[in-house]
Amino acid sequence: MNTQQDILTIGGHTFTSRFILGSGKYSLELIQAAIEKAGAQIVTLALRRANEGGLANILDYIPKTVTLLPNTSGARNADEAVRIAHLARELGCGDFIKIEVIHDSKYLLPDNYETIKATEILAKEGYVVMPYMYPDLNAARDLANAGAACIMPLGAPIGTNKGLCTKEFIQILIDEIDLPIIVDAGIGRPSQACEAMEMGAAAVMANTAIATAGDIPVMAEAFRQAIEAGRKAYLSGLGRTLEKGASASSPLTGFLRE
Repeated sequence: MNTQQDILTIGGHTFTSRFILGSGKYSLELIQAAIEKAGAQIVTLALRRANEGGLANILDYIPKTVTLLPNTSGARNADEAVRIAHLARELGCGDFIKIEVIHDSKYLLPDNYETIKATEILAKEGYVVMPYMYPDLNAARDLANAGAACIMPLGAPIGTNKGLCTKEFIQILIDEIDLPIIVDAGIGRPSQACEAMEMGAAAVMANTAIATAGDIPVMAEAFRQAIEAGRKAYLSGLGRTLEKGASASSPLTGFLRE
């Protein structure tokens, strides 16, 4: 195993980091420090926030080597998501787009149907589409067929920090979908990010867990280390699990004249 050559490929673009960092909820003074400690090469950008604070202002805090991932936060249907994606491209944010279509204001769960529609439109227009979705195998297959560059299932509802509540369903996507599966939303601790990577996830995205931490740069670094450790564990092949009994790691016979 050569982890030095372990590359994440999304829409033909390659990355060595498997940590995608959300930039929402931060004070601008901490964004750059968090990015540097996280080692992130992809950072999300909400256009609504950029417009409020000034796009140039927030971009001043994001290193030029980082790939911007504008999201369609606030879109309630496919048409609105497409319009936001077009605005992002016009503002010079590139061709990456994270599709978020949410019209449920209580639980903030993504609308898979509208997400599929937006993905198909934007993929045909040449975008690298990264759709956020509720982990459902049929919807994931439809997104893949629509031209998605990856699949981004939620671990738990946005901002809850509850972790891998949908673990079993995410594992199905990892096993069945031939695209990178990036766990997005709900990851609250580095240990949960590590677990997602041990399952075989291609990457993890986190925002609230870092933005609400007592020391943001240190927590960003902890997430980076956890994601790297989980990836190495997955690539090395996790040890077996016994369903019953126990198995000694050292011989129990052949000593003390037995």
